[in-house]
Amino acid sequence: MRVLIAGGGTGGHVFPGIAIADALREQGAVSEVVFVGTEKGLEARVVPQAGYQLETLHAAGFVGKSALGKIRSLWILLQSFREARALLQRMRPHLVIGVGGYASFSTVIAAHFRDIPTLIHEQNAVPGLANRQLARFVDAIAVTYQESMPFFPQEKTILTGNPVRKGMLKVDERAARALFQLDPDRFTIFVFGGSTGARRINRAVAEALGLLADLRDRIQFIHQTGESDHEDIARVYSDLGFSGIVVPFVYNMAEAYALADVVLCRAGATTLSEITAIGKAAILVPYPHAASNHQELNARKLEDMGAARVVLDRELSGERIAELFRTLYLDERMRSELERQAAAFGRLDAADRIVQLAMSLVRKG
Repeated sequence: MRVLIAGGGTGGHVFPGIAIADALREQGAVSEVVFVGTEKGLEARVVPQAGYQLETLHAAGFVGKSALGKIRSLWILLQSFREARALLQRMRPHLVIGVGGYASFSTVIAAHFRDIPTLIHEQNAVPGLANRQLARFVDAIAVTYQESMPFFPQEKTILTGNPVRKGMLKVDERAARALFQLDPDRFTIFVFGGSTGARRINRAVAEALGLLADLRDRIQFIHQTGESDHEDIARVYSDLGFSGIVVPFVYNMAEAYALADVVLCRAGATTLSEITAIGKAAILVPYPHAASNHQELNARKLEDMGAARVVLDRELSGERIAELFRTLYLDERMRSELERQAAAFGRLDAADRIVQLAMSLVRKG
């Protein structure tokens, strides 16, 4: 059986897709899994590295564009639809799974009109425009949060959770420490702002370092900065004498999570699924411009359960971050409670649930 997984752009779409693909392979359910994305999205780097073939389409965003930009986006969408039809004719998949992102919409629609079974997965509490539009065409909808179910037709919507790559759950800490060359006796803080970094988080952490000089010999960092801020942030760490790894992009996320005592990050659905699956204490800074403010809604859900601390982007400062780093370093009981509540929220079987749903569609088809 051949399956196409369409979507990408950000880690929030790409990594759930890879988790589903891994589960399909692990269960022996498919002979081939092929991804459909764009040349500019994160999938162009990550999917081939994960061992999967990537086919690319032209695609562009629509929301937030000017009138002229929307006209251009519609023209590119038509081009993408033609490319998707040609791809389906060539690949002849038994199932198409949409995981969100620009390439998902045209591929899923093209599959629908070819009578190929279709499934979409929604990662966020508030669904994006593309998935809301696709809902009327697809055969099944898998959702991460109970809160998103009212947006979709009840008869074909199933609560599965957000799939997490199995590799996140099976890490040799000794090998991870050797990979990052970190001190096993130091408290480790993992900072990242998404696949391209986050300037606001980078600057707040840089300011916080100056307020944590007394902890310089007791804490260390793994900091994913993104390309644009890498040199400046690396210089701050060096000038202030803090230990750690400062890189534009962390490819070995599972190992970085495994070594972290505390995580500081945005609140994308995939990130939260990973944090809760492995039970990590987290400081969440929701991206303020996320569609429908879904990152804050995602983060507040964890905060209400006592599973994370939330700092809004407008409240972000070096002083606030330094205070939280210091508190979580000193208060082991608080940190342990955050870990316990995060683990209680985690869903480890989401990918398997989606595979079961996918197989039922193929059998019906």
